[in-house]
Amino acid sequence: MARIIAVTDAVKSLSEVEARFGLRRAEDEQFFNEWQQDLPELNDAERSKLQILRQRLLYHRAEGDLLEGSVMLLVASPLLELPGFYDPPFRMQAEAGIEVTVADGQEILRGRIDVLIMQRQFWTLVLESKKTTISTRSALPQALAYMMATPDPEKAQFGMLTNGDDVLFIKLVLQPEKQYSLSRVFSLYTLTQEWQAALQVLKKLATLISG
Repeated sequence: MARIIAVTDAVKSLSEVEARFGLRRAEDEQFFNEWQQDLPELNDAERSKLQILRQRLLYHRAEGDLLEGSVMLLVASPLLELPGFYDPPFRMQAEAGIEVTVADGQEILRGRIDVLIMQRQFWTLVLESKKTTISTRSALPQALAYMMATPDPEKAQFGMLTNGDDVLFIKLVLQPEKQYSLSRVFSLYTLTQEWQAALQVLKKLATLISG
């Protein structure tokens, strides 16, 4: 009988998730070029909204660190809303439960994705948020494990990690090899331009996925 383990207990480091799933980080810079090439322009309304979001983040952040729920409300949810991930053709599931089998069927990892964006039942974007005291990169092993549970391994998967201060994007491909790559870190706490750049990536992904 397969042993059931929580994802948070099973994969606490990048080396663990790479070993369990046979993952490797792609060295080719073109593997994940979606975050830097042919990015869409933002309109005035989007730029104004981002300025408001940044000022709101700074206002609440000035009182101290933010918990995960506040990060979701102040950063993650608005960034997903602006490019249309809450509207057709996408559907959103919060706290989506997943299971992924590893070790030749001897282990089942269980967990819950903070936000899962789907299109026609296909996974398109996984979002994982952390409180501001935790590094964005610390969510990477957990997010990769969740992304491995996709029911459609033939399609590229994308992920977004944020702790409120920073945003990091992931691309995962399972065929013909299990590879992943990362974007640069977008530092939302520092400049409005970083919000704009992160939104451009999300708009690019929304167009790419829906098309």
